[in-house]
Amino acid sequence: MTLPPKMKLLLFLASQTAVFALFILLYSHNFNSLQMKEEPQPAYMHVLILSSWRSGSSFVGQLFGQHPDVFYLMEPAWHVWMTFTQSTAQRLHMAVRDLIRAVFLCDMSVFDAYMKPGPRKQSSLFQWEGSRALCSPPACNIFPRDNIIPQAHCRLLCNQEPFEVVEKACRTYSHVVLKEVRFFKLQVLYPLLRDPSLNLHIVHLVRDPRAVFRSREHTAKELMIDSHIVMGQHLQKLKKEEQPYYAMQVICQSQLEIYKAVQSLPKALRQRYLLVRYEDLVRDPLAQTARMYEYAGLKFLPQLQTWVHNITRGKGMGEHAFHTNARNALNVSQAWRWSLPYEKVSRLQKVCRNTMNLLGYHLVTSQQEQKNLSLNLLSTWSPAEQVYQEG
Repeated sequence: MTLPPKMKLLLFLASQTAVFALFILLYSHNFNSLQMKEEPQPAYMHVLILSSWRSGSSFVGQLFGQHPDVFYLMEPAWHVWMTFTQSTAQRLHMAVRDLIRAVFLCDMSVFDAYMKPGPRKQSSLFQWEGSRALCSPPACNIFPRDNIIPQAHCRLLCNQEPFEVVEKACRTYSHVVLKEVRFFKLQVLYPLLRDPSLNLHIVHLVRDPRAVFRSREHTAKELMIDSHIVMGQHLQKLKKEEQPYYAMQVICQSQLEIYKAVQSLPKALRQRYLLVRYEDLVRDPLAQTARMYEYAGLKFLPQLQTWVHNITRGKGMGEHAFHTNARNALNVSQAWRWSLPYEKVSRLQKVCRNTMNLLGYHLVTSQQEQKNLSLNLLSTWSPAEQVYQEG
């Protein structure tokens, strides 16, 4: 039976209306399902300890690294710099940033570009034994996960584990903490601060430049390649005796610019930045460690409180470039006052004056002031109260 044209048109319109209604119904159902399935982000934390060489960053790294909730690596970007020793810090910034992001996300394949091909072990990582996470399960089954683990013991007993355990271990922790001394501009880290896959918080550790200078003199051989990269194209133009002061000028300027850059960030991002002075830390290690832990969302466990107390009240002066052992931390922080000639101190103060003024380190105007240990050279200081004036 042939239907009239009008009837055909009505049936066609009816069928199209039904299809459209079904589409709307299905679309609404799927949209609502997506809304219902949306879950809050996992409670992970990424912490970057941002500092410069000989500023106490290995110690601060250990404060985080010995916590049982933390996967810690010390200076993974060392591998980038040692691959491109003829480059400059500025040219390597992007490569360092990309490596840091990958490690925060536990993607250890990023090291393929900076390590020799072939089988590797976790001990291929720079200063790997400084990571408690690589000395305990699942990376190494010798030590319990919640123990304080000495680096020497770890280096002896866990150095044959395959490289694959690094990534495996990383993925079992709520906190990933990295310590780096190879960033000279905060702007390089802006993409990481805004990256939705990261929950990046920065602990910016600074130290009196006079103490840094004194420590760098004692470790000049270990830092030679790094210092050459810091000085970059200026290296060939500088006399040998000028090089340490120029390196310090670059370092001081970078610390100043990092702090200044934070002030221009939106409030939400400023809350992801914590400034810590090494001298405040060694004067009251328990209170300052508690402050850093609270910032990072970590509990200050009783065994960690005991360990922090003991490790800051030893008798040593911490001569090794990278090891953190029991020492009198307060004496270490003041060692420059009786060991550096005033002529060097005076010259360094001219180089780093703006940074020292900003961060609350009082200048000395004579050898007598320098050696008078009853004279407090550290101002009572709060970052929120500081207003930088270009000098």
